[in-house]
Amino acid sequence: MSRAVLVDVVRTASGRGKHGGGLSGIHPVDLLAQTLQRLVDRVDLDPALIDDVIAGCVTQAGRQSTNIARNAVLAAGFPETVPGTTVDRQCGSSQQAAQFAAQAIIAGTSDIVIACGVEQMSQQPIGYSTLGENYLGPAVAHRYPDGLVSQGIAAELIAARWNISRAELDAFAARSHARATAALDRGLFSSEVVPITLVALDGSITTFGVDETVRRSTTADALAQLPPAFHTDADAERFPEIGWSITAGNSSPLTDGASAALIMSEEKAEQLGLTPRARFVGFTAVGSDPLEMLTGIIPATRRILDRTGIALDDIDVFEVNEAFASVPIAWQREFDVDESKLNPWGGAIALGHPLGASGTRILATLVNALQTGGGRYGLQVMCEGGGMANATIIERL
Repeated sequence: MSRAVLVDVVRTASGRGKHGGGLSGIHPVDLLAQTLQRLVDRVDLDPALIDDVIAGCVTQAGRQSTNIARNAVLAAGFPETVPGTTVDRQCGSSQQAAQFAAQAIIAGTSDIVIACGVEQMSQQPIGYSTLGENYLGPAVAHRYPDGLVSQGIAAELIAARWNISRAELDAFAARSHARATAALDRGLFSSEVVPITLVALDGSITTFGVDETVRRSTTADALAQLPPAFHTDADAERFPEIGWSITAGNSSPLTDGASAALIMSEEKAEQLGLTPRARFVGFTAVGSDPLEMLTGIIPATRRILDRTGIALDDIDVFEVNEAFASVPIAWQREFDVDESKLNPWGGAIALGHPLGASGTRILATLVNALQTGGGRYGLQVMCEGGGMANATIIERL
């Protein structure tokens, strides 16, 4: 079998996912297309050699509908012979895309695959594609007669189950911003962020390349003033154990962004004279309780460690997606890893969570953190809507 290696991985800066955000005016197809162009240009790769492009995207409606991967391939100017497909594993969509790409290479059915993702939440927010629709169907409703809940309520249930206080949540969120600010000031993201060219209605051209979602002045005391974001009387009656401590401040913000990873066989990289940055050691996906929804990261971590035979102490950097602060805190309580290894450059609370793009965004930060710190193994794990999780282990080369 071939070994799947990561040759390069890039991301856009994170745009605020609301009207007026830095990436809110560009079409998401063009946003992903420019990201693909920047990726192949960095390594001087002929796009005609690409066997497939697999893109993660959660809200596949409106401007993100009708196979955005293929549309972005065409918009990027790649040869028409390069195919593209779009996958949805909720927040882990582009992490799953990377796993699919690596699996195709290991199986020998592909030599070069780009795994990528995009989400423009300013234009297609969460729930946009399900407005007015009974998307679950009667069989799911019959299986869960009390009804499922939003991710915000799931985050509240996790805080209650692991007895996580509001002060802990706010402190974690403030630390995410502080770590991201420190990374920005040290220029650590410069090797992963690629510029996006924006053309205004008047024809003027600007470049977007700095994360908008990082708040330098954020403190735990300031975050403590924010009200709960997901409280309703009905949910309070249904879940009396909830303390209502999840706020906009200790949750990831709505975000626009794209990311892309160039994955190929070790043999093909050598043939092309390219130096791989990491190799894929293992990956897994699990299902979990769709009510708590976000706890799958715990069994996913246990499964991937068991399957790869790598010990927790052998991991140098852990990237646990910060959809809500309660998620990585609960994970940390289960595994008790060195906190300095957990999201060392900040996470989604500061750097944003552009849903379909987050998996390969985190992959970019993970490989760069390993290279900067001289680490060997990195683990990324992602909680996902509907009760799922993806886990991936890479080895720096």
